[in-house]
Amino acid sequence: MLQTSNTAPAKHGLAAGTGHAPARPDWTIDQDWGRYTAEEHGVWRTLFERQSRLLPGRACDEFIRGMQDLPIGPEQIPDFEQMSKVLRQRTGWEVVAVPGLVPDDVFFEHLANRRFPAGQFIRKPHELDYLEEPDVFHDVFGHVPMLMNPVIADYIQAYGEGGLKANRLGMLEKLARVYWYTVEFGLVQQSDGLRIYGAGIASSFSETRFAVEDESPNRVRFELARVMQTHYRIDDFQETYFVLGHLDELLELARIDFAPLYQRLAGAPEHEPGDVLPGDAVLTRGSGHYHAARRNAGTA
Repeated sequence: MLQTSNTAPAKHGLAAGTGHAPARPDWTIDQDWGRYTAEEHGVWRTLFERQSRLLPGRACDEFIRGMQDLPIGPEQIPDFEQMSKVLRQRTGWEVVAVPGLVPDDVFFEHLANRRFPAGQFIRKPHELDYLEEPDVFHDVFGHVPMLMNPVIADYIQAYGEGGLKANRLGMLEKLARVYWYTVEFGLVQQSDGLRIYGAGIASSFSETRFAVEDESPNRVRFELARVMQTHYRIDDFQETYFVLGHLDELLELARIDFAPLYQRLAGAPEHEPGDVLPGDAVLTRGSGHYHAARRNAGTA
């Protein structure tokens, strides 16, 4: 999960900073599955069961299918190697354990080589509804089912390759917004309605309903330049969700040379998370009541 803002550097996971760097240069660690306690498996079960009840009819077909085909269930935290065996056969991906946050170049290098870095830790029982850093539930339950889909598999690899280039060009913030509004908080239009494919929504008990059913947020047709100019929320529900007409649109993004786009957008206006612009293809114009109430209460 990639988090950037105007005031903080890009971070991924939990262990920020070189002081927490593990011995391996790629920041991978052993999952050490046997060390998980009964309480930690219990937290996984609670999260898995309540989220699994919410997602049918809200998550996209590809997510549901990926979940069904993976060795993942409520009984225990998944074994990364068992999941990786299935992923390698399907899309060539694998899951590698990391302590949490890894440096940008390490994160992108993993993605570019079809390795998904997943936090090894799990949240505490009192953190079920909110955790600032992505844990094993977010990373595995939220992300891995979609990696079973060839389109997402190719797109995230291309994103890793693009991230390495953007980092060198000093354009990471703009590219990070594409990841945020697709891989983390993306929605897609299916024939039977609006559906979730973003891991940040799929792994969140409260945002699952908010993203597809609440009247507060805007839902706007995805347009690349628009997304790259738009800030996002890392502290609360999104004010705007960008919607794909079909997941195959991500394949077009995977083929784009972003360098000319970076040049075109240099100095272009930036947009706030809740802005609706004259050129937007608006699917739902949100009321904004949720974030307005939070601002009035001094909590956002």
